Amino acid sequence: MTLLFSWGWLGVMGVVWLGLCVGSFLNVVVHRLPIMLQRRWREDARSVLAEAGTEAGTETGTEAGTLAEAHTDSGSAAPFNLMVPRSRCPHCGHMIRAHENIPVISWLVLRGRCAACRGTISVRYPVVELLTAIASLAVIATFGFTPFGLAALVLTWMLIALTGIDFDTQLLPDQLTLPLLWLGLAVSVSFGPVDPTTAIIGAMAGYGVLWTVYWGFRLVTGKEGMGYGDFKLLGALGAWLGWPVLPGVLLIAAVSGLVWALVGMLRGQHARGQTIAFGPFLALGGWIALLWRDTLAALFLPGLALS
Repeated sequence: MTLLFSWGWLGVMGVVWLGLCVGSFLNVVVHRLPIMLQRRWREDARSVLAEAGTEAGTETGTEAGTLAEAHTDSGSAAPFNLMVPRSRCPHCGHMIRAHENIPVISWLVLRGRCAACRGTISVRYPVVELLTAIASLAVIATFGFTPFGLAALVLTWMLIALTGIDFDTQLLPDQLTLPLLWLGLAVSVSFGPVDPTTAIIGAMAGYGVLWTVYWGFRLVTGKEGMGYGDFKLLGALGAWLGWPVLPGVLLIAAVSGLVWALVGMLRGQHARGQTIAFGPFLALGGWIALLWRDTLAALFLPGLALS
């Protein structure tokens, strides 16, 4: 906590405001990135189908025209990315104005409703903003305004984004997991809590452990127990924090995921055998390991000197 107040109350409020603003942007990422990926996948599929049809020469004139029309429509669509278009009400299309987009405050002033049509605005938006602010405060309180403290903020924000996306779509996009892995390795070379060797072994072990579990489960049951995004996320956490913390991360993820599933079943929200997103619980375990790395590793590997 002393590290947090090293810049006085101005520094604390700055971190809070930064966390709220980043949380607002993360809401956009969680909503738009899956849509952007789906559009890209459809465009790629159209291109492949068009090329395959042209090479094989098997398309009828109608089929070829349909493919060409679909390709043209996709190419002429309005831009859609993390910056444009501006946010709108999902009920009436009202463009959100600047004073209606102040993190948390605007939601409270509007009482969780659109200023134009009074449609409900999900409570999830201010919750993500507050969560991001609180998590950012915890990171700076632990590591201070240091190079690794700032890097840990980036890790925290990306874990929040991945959590939201996985809950919504059961996807962990490579566009987030792979940069997170490489960034963790880069941090280990510069100012990270682990040396490059420990980080590399952590990345390999994180990916390899879940890859082994996946294929073992598939060979025994014939079903897929998790997705490849989970492997990459645990590999990224291993790159950031080193291999010694991975048992603790997996234990926290497994226990919290089981509790979530049981509570969901008792409330009638999950059916027996229904799959749940595992990424959010890996993210939770990884973030706890970020703050209490030495303690967590010592529980599973007592006497090991972390570097």
